[in-house]
Amino acid sequence: MTPFVPPGPHYDLAFFCRLKSEGRRFAMLTAYDYPTAAVAQAAGVHALLVGDSLGTVLLGHPNTRAVPLSLMLVLAEAVRRGAPHVYLVGDMPYEAMSGGAEATVTAAKRFRAEAGCDAVKFEAASGDERLVTRLGGAEIEVIAHLGLRPQQITSPDGYRAQARDQQSIASLVADARRMADAGAAMLLLEAVPNEAAQAVVAAVGVPVIGCGAGPACDGHVLVTHDMLGWGTIRPPRFVPVLARVATVYEDAIRRYVQDVTSRRYPGPEHVYHMRTPAGEAGQ
Repeated sequence: MTPFVPPGPHYDLAFFCRLKSEGRRFAMLTAYDYPTAAVAQAAGVHALLVGDSLGTVLLGHPNTRAVPLSLMLVLAEAVRRGAPHVYLVGDMPYEAMSGGAEATVTAAKRFRAEAGCDAVKFEAASGDERLVTRLGGAEIEVIAHLGLRPQQITSPDGYRAQARDQQSIASLVADARRMADAGAAMLLLEAVPNEAAQAVVAAVGVPVIGCGAGPACDGHVLVTHDMLGWGTIRPPRFVPVLARVATVYEDAIRRYVQDVTSRRYPGPEHVYHMRTPAGEAGQ
């Protein structure tokens, strides 16, 4: 099937709701910089998430908690410049979430005003529907993140699938309904069985994004570095590794080192020349 491309210059929430109603799927990826965002937009990605996953993926931290809001805002602004037409989502970092509702709302407003984000995502727990309503009152579109919540994990062995029995699925569905009823624009389910995703999709009217949540979801998001094979962290089982970018980088850098140490670089084509007597610039 040929991907549906909406008219107009910018994907918005109405577009994703329409895709859901038509049974079409949408694609979201993470992006933390301008060139990645530009390539993703050119490739047809519908939405980009400036995720706090950059804490582990880019900064080498053992978890996502150490990512500062100030850095998230700078990178989100860069992503928006690189991809002006996508639906851009800013991930609420632990720093903002741990500061209470007022700090969360203030941070969300900054994502919108300073970085041009269309929505914010935060890791929601039971009771956070009040925060969803408050953000909605500030005219901020919210994606409620349910299932596995990385900000609650402090060691690598804590990343485990959630909602794997009927009781926990029922609890997940109840949370999903509360978030949707409170005004969440979309939901994101991470690391849950497809049966859990099916139950949530059937229970709510808003688009549901899956991150390792099976084919029942309306859209899907991956960490771009995982998908491209670019990084030092082993990707989760649900990630299709579609390239080996790390190998390309390593081969290119190894060749550069060899060219420098063997004096092949710089060659004549890399050198500036003196001006000619006539004043013409050299190549």
